[in-house]
Amino acid sequence: MIPLLLEGIKIGFALTGSFCTFAKVFPEIEKLVSEGADVYPIISDSVDKTDTRYGSATEWKNRLKVITGKDIISTIVAAEPIGPKGLLDILVVAPCTGNTLAKLANAINDTPVTMAVKAHLRNQKPVVIAVSTNDALGNNAKNLGVLMNSKNVYFVPFEQDDPDSKVNSLVARMDLLIPAVLEALQGKQIQPLLMK
Repeated sequence: MIPLLLEGIKIGFALTGSFCTFAKVFPEIEKLVSEGADVYPIISDSVDKTDTRYGSATEWKNRLKVITGKDIISTIVAAEPIGPKGLLDILVVAPCTGNTLAKLANAINDTPVTMAVKAHLRNQKPVVIAVSTNDALGNNAKNLGVLMNSKNVYFVPFEQDDPDSKVNSLVARMDLLIPAVLEALQGKQIQPLLMK
């Protein structure tokens, strides 16, 4: 029998409001579970409450519960114990919007996701960010740089998704999420980080 890659690993999986990437993110959550991970879902306020052309908030939340088998952490109060209880081995933020990227880089803690990251980092454990924002190479470039140089913060490799019409946009290669997690668990940044 082939051993599972993530058997018994406790993974927090935090989603923020880049709804257009959910179709690529949710299969990765399923893969984490199929590789033996114990996945704890965490969502931002926008994911909790916003219906979009990509699906309703209720649909996405129901799917998360079915995949993970767990209740969703959707409040700051519910996210805070992640730190003191040492609940997770690793925390993934996917997709990570420019808004959340900026908050994390500037120590702003006002959503369930930012609280989860803050609480988890206090335990000196890895956070993996899968960026998805139209301004990563614009106003948010400085925040990307801050986080790339932060202890225990790792990135899923990313690329320009539309360099002709969205010159500042970056999106993570969600198909590389599990390899990025495996490297981060070893204290390493997966390479190459910048994809063509």
